[in-house]
Amino acid sequence: MSIQRIGRDEMAARAVSVLGLDDSTIDLFSVEGLCASLRRAASFLCPASPRQIVNAVLDTLAPLGVDLERDEVNAALDTLVGAGDLLELRQTGARTRLLFLGPPSYVEKQPGSFLLLGIRPSASPILDEQSVGAVVTYEAHTRSVELDPDTAAEVLTAAGLHRLTREQWTRAPRVEAPTSAIERVRVQLTAHRMAGQVSGLTLIDPATPVRYYKGRWREPVASDQGILVGRRPQAYGAPLWCVVDLADGVPQAVLDLPVDSAVAPGWDDARRLQAALDAQRGGPQVFRVRPTGHSDGAFIFDFFGPLPSWAERYLDLTGLPVSRSQGALFSYRVPDAAQGDITLFLSKSLWMQVAEEV
Repeated sequence: MSIQRIGRDEMAARAVSVLGLDDSTIDLFSVEGLCASLRRAASFLCPASPRQIVNAVLDTLAPLGVDLERDEVNAALDTLVGAGDLLELRQTGARTRLLFLGPPSYVEKQPGSFLLLGIRPSASPILDEQSVGAVVTYEAHTRSVELDPDTAAEVLTAAGLHRLTREQWTRAPRVEAPTSAIERVRVQLTAHRMAGQVSGLTLIDPATPVRYYKGRWREPVASDQGILVGRRPQAYGAPLWCVVDLADGVPQAVLDLPVDSAVAPGWDDARRLQAALDAQRGGPQVFRVRPTGHSDGAFIFDFFGPLPSWAERYLDLTGLPVSRSQGALFSYRVPDAAQGDITLFLSKSLWMQVAEEV
């Protein structure tokens, strides 16, 4: 038996094939590649903490010599949690977040087009392409398949996938005024009075521009008053999302998020509350809409701050994640027919406005 030396590029291409992706079009370190690596690691490790899954991927890819940032892998993992491929369940008394495999499911995007969700154990494919006679398409963090709309439900059910309606999957909250969302949190805070300093607390500065998300974060200052969204460290795992009631910069009450869900990530409540606070102060969060210039008449939606996972799921039903535009945190390509619907959804559910360009 002879030993053959394999270069890094060939090794990366082989790894892409092992992940079930097309090595001629997808790079191992692309969003598609990272998400596939995370799904594979989770399929063997779950239930596991986010750190365990991220570490497994970083350790596996490190020999290929690419300077892969932990934050990049963490961000990809968060998209899988937000989409429902992984479920974050709150464990009573547990010191870390635990992720579980989402059940294999599908949701109809449009007649004949289906979004695939969930992860099977032991790296089993979400769908046997040969048995269903269709190819799974990987785009950013999403997986989809095109099938005959007349027989698709029967085929997918036979493949062991559970059907979800659009409403079940997005799980968007009811439409309400920003003041109502804030007042509900204010009432919940009354049961969590705990005056004093909170070590390591960071907050979103309400006075900073909504178009520069990273620049909004800072430590508390003496002038801080009222309800603010923040994060506080915990002994094990990533910092907890929370909402804080402050007086002269000193926390009077702290409420960890989420409040009413055992499966929603904490950032869902935090991001919607921040959108409500921004809207109430007269500086609502914004998004940019611009034509692609192509004959299909599609539009690019640019976002400058993160959205709750249910809002991203709504976008996944009609849009496609694309490389972010200059100045944006992330971007989606949206068909012309869906532009008005998405704009209305964002304005009603998150009180957002279309950005006025100067």
